[in-house]
Amino acid sequence: MSRINTNVPSQIARRNLNENNKTLNTTLERLSTGLRINRGKDDPAGLIASENLRAEKSALSAAISNAERADQLVNIAEGGLQELSSLLTELRGLVTSTANSAGLSGEEKQANQLQIDSIIQTIDRLSEATNFQGVKLLNGNLDFTATGVDPTVSDFKINSAKISAGGLAITTSQTASAQRGSLLVDLNSATIQTTGGALFTVEITGATGSREFAFGNGTTTAQAVTAINQFRDVTGVSASVNASGLTLNSTEFGSEQFVQARVVNVAGVAGALVQGTATDADDYTGTSTALAASALVRDAGQDIAGSINGLLATGKGRTLKVANDFLDVEITLSASQATSAPGSLAALTITGGGANFQLDSKVNLSGRTSVGIQSVSSRKLGNSALGNLSDLASGKDKNVVSGDLIAAGKVIEEAIKQVSGLRGRLGAFQKNVVGATIRSLNVSLENSSAAESVIRDADFAAETAALTRGQILSQAAGNSLGLANSQPQSALQLLR
Repeated sequence: MSRINTNVPSQIARRNLNENNKTLNTTLERLSTGLRINRGKDDPAGLIASENLRAEKSALSAAISNAERADQLVNIAEGGLQELSSLLTELRGLVTSTANSAGLSGEEKQANQLQIDSIIQTIDRLSEATNFQGVKLLNGNLDFTATGVDPTVSDFKINSAKISAGGLAITTSQTASAQRGSLLVDLNSATIQTTGGALFTVEITGATGSREFAFGNGTTTAQAVTAINQFRDVTGVSASVNASGLTLNSTEFGSEQFVQARVVNVAGVAGALVQGTATDADDYTGTSTALAASALVRDAGQDIAGSINGLLATGKGRTLKVANDFLDVEITLSASQATSAPGSLAALTITGGGANFQLDSKVNLSGRTSVGIQSVSSRKLGNSALGNLSDLASGKDKNVVSGDLIAAGKVIEEAIKQVSGLRGRLGAFQKNVVGATIRSLNVSLENSSAAESVIRDADFAAETAALTRGQILSQAAGNSLGLANSQPQSALQLLR
């Protein structure tokens, strides 16, 4: 070394020492934080990916919390519905026992009515009192709201709907009409004409039971209709007078309903026929069958068929139903509409409501689940055809002291079906939607955490090895710098 103004070895040693110190500091930072990426310059692409994963993890954690909250809410609603089911069961027993009128005194009937009034009041109180953090669950507060309901829609139920800001219009398209089972008993006369004092005997069977009727000579068709209709609740068949005989119809619509007539004894009724009615489209199309002993004629009803909002619907009686992840709704049409010619109907518009749960990490319509929880108050349990549970209260037409007990029993049966159906639907939501969602989200959270860890977390084994290497290199560079700085001093020997 003969030059002293520029010490190139010293500069080289100093540069390497600085680089080694930077590497050592980076290693120490990673070991102290546990992260491989502490700032953008450590790995720009990795930082972007890991930040996206962190955001996804936060959303997944929130969605899991939402699902657990939904499960807790349904648990509280289920508790109220379970008690309500017990009350309805007790109510049914009271009505049944009161129907044994010959064995009960007036005081006992009054006592039963007092219990019924108390049960109805308790049902109303439960529907108002069951709440989750102040949000009432069973009073219809979480039911869907609808406007523009067409007058020909007799009943509707919205179980679930995902609604955008402008609401959701529900349109039904009917492709086949609903029908009752129907037979025409053509007697060629307004009265039953038999010979020799014999009886015209026919067995009439419907979906709910069977009954045999025997009519004597001179019985008018109006009298026969009255006799048959007295047992319509037993047989599920009603009768009406036509120009030359009787028309027998099932009391309800649908393929499960039917009318069956079996002739036991014709007894000289000349020219009598049993045939399908002219409006039938299923088993009979007006083809006549001559009445004869042991002759059996049967006609079944037909379910309505069609679609809701372009989706193929399931038809049962007068009700169309569609169920998928975006819409679960039942529309029951009036008898006149359900039996009309095929066509479309703007049934109603769902404007909002429902219990909405965000069960996905992405906030959009598909990630939201909506459940309708209908009111279970006494004035809502039942339907427009049978009446409501509140009609069993004192002074109403279905009270057990002086009211219609048969009608009261039907209302209670319908109420039990509605409450048990709601419990089953909420239970399925808990098990199949909430439960599966929680399990799926937990797996997604685990995998997202693992992916972020691979990108962002420090490998301690590698970093420890790098620390040892950095320490050695830093010490070596320091020693080298000291040697490089001492070399120019050898030039002093030339001045001696």
